[in-house]
Amino acid sequence: MEYVILAVVIAVVAIGAVAGLVVSGRRRKELPPQAAKPVITAPKAPAEPQPEPHLGDEAAPPTEEPVRTVEEVPLPEAPEAVVVPEAEEAQAAPALEVPEPTAGRLVRLRSRLSRSQNSLGKGLLTLLSRERLDEDTWEEIEETLLTADVGVAPTQELVDRLRTRVKVLGTRTPAELRALLHEELVELIGTDADRSLKTAKHEDGRPAVVLVVGVNGVGKTTTSGKLGRVLVADGRKVVLGAADTFRAAAADQLQTWGERVGAHTVRGPEGGDPASVAFDAVKEGIAEGADTVLVDTAGRLHTKTGLMDELGKVKRVVEKHGPVDEVLLVLDATTGQNGLVQARVFAEVVAITGIVLTKLDGTAKGGIVIAVQRELGVPVKLIGLGEGADDLAPFEPAAFVDALIGD
Repeated sequence: MEYVILAVVIAVVAIGAVAGLVVSGRRRKELPPQAAKPVITAPKAPAEPQPEPHLGDEAAPPTEEPVRTVEEVPLPEAPEAVVVPEAEEAQAAPALEVPEPTAGRLVRLRSRLSRSQNSLGKGLLTLLSRERLDEDTWEEIEETLLTADVGVAPTQELVDRLRTRVKVLGTRTPAELRALLHEELVELIGTDADRSLKTAKHEDGRPAVVLVVGVNGVGKTTTSGKLGRVLVADGRKVVLGAADTFRAAAADQLQTWGERVGAHTVRGPEGGDPASVAFDAVKEGIAEGADTVLVDTAGRLHTKTGLMDELGKVKRVVEKHGPVDEVLLVLDATTGQNGLVQARVFAEVVAITGIVLTKLDGTAKGGIVIAVQRELGVPVKLIGLGEGADDLAPFEPAAFVDALIGD
């Protein structure tokens, strides 16, 4: 009996185990399939660079890549030709200016001069046209001449001559008075003086040397540049010497004037010896076969050496090449009688051969022409009539008087 019960228990246990396996299998079949895990591969190591072949090495084995023949390889497209203008290939030289001819230049600038000078001529003609010329009228005539900076002695001389001729003339028409005044003023200025500039090359081939002197502020460097244009207009080959080494930008200013007309400029270091620059300029002029060497001298020094001593040194050093042909004193016409003081000082150091009056268009004191000539015994050779490049004109007494008294 006991054996029967034990067998039953074993059978029950076996059946339960079999049922559990069946349920477990069904649950496994119902679970969703799991995603496949990604396969991680190690990165490939970079290929080692192939060593450069050396002399005697075996040739590398041929690759399996297809090789194209020469006929199959297309040629690269040729780039379009770029035309570079000659001006961009090399920096083009600035176009040279052609200065106006000096012949008749004062006549062309007459209107510019007459605008500021007519007060003198018209005032004199008005006074001389009065029916009765008494002492008061003649005093007014003297005052008009003195105001125009004619000077005391020339004024007295002109008034005496006018008195005499007016008495002889008797009845005076405007045309007769104008002709009378024109004649007397031209006589007072003088027509027999040599107003030409000695700028022609010497027979031995040495260039003419022109020194431009004057204090700063009178337009000396500008006048030197304009004078260079005058000489070029007259057919001269010019070398400029920038000997004003003590004024800032003076050498640059003169060089700019020279470049406009093709004149070479010799310059030195700022604050250098003016005499040395002047000497080198004349030396360069001889080497280049120039007709004229134009030297702009210093008008002010920052050293203890006096201006006049330095100017005398410049002249002596330049004369080692040969005599100086012209020494032109530049005066500001607006300074009037003060310009005469400057003229006396310069005349004591260097032999002035001619006078350049600048800014004559901006003053009614045209009589300074007469006064400065009487003071120095030196003729006015050039006058400045404006800021333009060609506003420097040779002085012509008749044309100047025409501008003074008008039509």
